[in-house]
Amino acid sequence: MKISVELTLTPLHDDYEPTIIHFIKKLRASNLKVLENPLSTQVYGDYDTVMRLLTTEIKEAFELMERGLLLMKIVKSDRQDYEPHF
Repeated sequence: MKISVELTLTPLHDDYEPTIIHFIKKLRASNLKVLENPLSTQVYGDYDTVMRLLTTEIKEAFELMERGLLLMKIVKSDRQDYEPHF
């Protein structure tokens, strides 16, 4: 089953950029399709593969920050080629 995941990682402390950059670089190093924009990061792929990666990388990101939150949306389909029709 293919999924699309949108992630917004928000460390709640000063000097937050290194944690976010590390997290995104770890996602990019996978064999999955990863896209970033100024507000979020999207990951596309097989459910089991994506969730296995996210379990590991979210845990590591949380261990690197004092306090933080992660917002995640999961869509059951591969939406990487979505283009609005309006």
